Amino acid sequence: MATGAYFLTISSSSSSSSSSSSCQIKLFSTAISIQTKYEPHRRRTIPKISCCANSPSQNKRPLTSTDIAGSSKDGAGIRVAYQGVSGAYSESAAEKAYPNCETVPCEQFDIAFQAVENWIADRAVLPAENSLGGSIHRNYDLLLRHRLHIVGEVQLSVRHCLLANHGVKLEDLKRVLSHPQALAQCEHKLTSLQVVRESVDDTAGAAQFVALHKLENTAAVASISAARIYDLNVLAQDIQDDSDNITRFLMLARDPIIPGTDRPFKTSIVFSLDEGPGMLYKALAVFSMRDINLTKIESRPQRKRPLLRLVGNNDGLKHFDYLFYCDFEASMADHNAQNALKHLKEFATFLRVLGSYPMDVNLL
Repeated sequence: MATGAYFLTISSSSSSSSSSSSCQIKLFSTAISIQTKYEPHRRRTIPKISCCANSPSQNKRPLTSTDIAGSSKDGAGIRVAYQGVSGAYSESAAEKAYPNCETVPCEQFDIAFQAVENWIADRAVLPAENSLGGSIHRNYDLLLRHRLHIVGEVQLSVRHCLLANHGVKLEDLKRVLSHPQALAQCEHKLTSLQVVRESVDDTAGAAQFVALHKLENTAAVASISAARIYDLNVLAQDIQDDSDNITRFLMLARDPIIPGTDRPFKTSIVFSLDEGPGMLYKALAVFSMRDINLTKIESRPQRKRPLLRLVGNNDGLKHFDYLFYCDFEASMADHNAQNALKHLKEFATFLRVLGSYPMDVNLL
């Protein structure tokens, strides 16, 4: 398994003779150079990693279906994209989903999607929701924008650690860096330390920043893996306020899997409805009348047409036009689930199956 062997970034170019622009994903071998200096801002962007080209991975041919079929079940030979840098919780989720895989860190969520679409990676593992922080709406929006399929899920127990350079003690700390959600999840511990909390883009990036700048009065909230990778000392473990801190990750691929009935399955869909009283009740009834258990439902305003004017509405009022994301416990190989979606399609204005995949029943 490669830990941080590659870093994905995206560049865009446009021609003066054409209004269209093209986006290109590049895969570089890592020769890390830090481009920005440490500045004492309250909100800080982790320095970007620029890398030198000429990686032999750039010359690899696209994978074929034979390659995919020949990959071992333990993940060997699979390239898995995730958002963040080495030591991120997303990397741990990728390793749980595909043990012995080659992990490919990406700068942003959408680059991970594009990495799979462009055959740079075989899979992507990205967070969907957290038991404390709720849904990661950005990834739900990207699921609709891209054509990748959900082929599995991973549930990961998030255990935060307080990391600092060797020789730094708890009483030396003046500030702590991490992702905003991680800082919020460690409220009690950080309050007791009386430190200034500063938000950065991700937890592992905070650990990397503290290590690279050899900061003596600053710590990072990150994983135990980040401590090993960046040679940081663990000042405290399990500093999260709530021990039941679980993040659910989605496993994404270019092609859907063939659903089965040999194990518990979950299906994720997105749909929209006409405006009117009882429409959502009618939609949910297609599942309840067939004893299909819903595990998630969430509404999101449609990005391209968020406002909807009602027919016959003369007072100028407009209403949000919503998409509904829904998960239910059933396989699309089950005729009961097929009939439920056929029923829903009769009155839904839009319906798309995002994936039907095995449920993850184990925590790590």
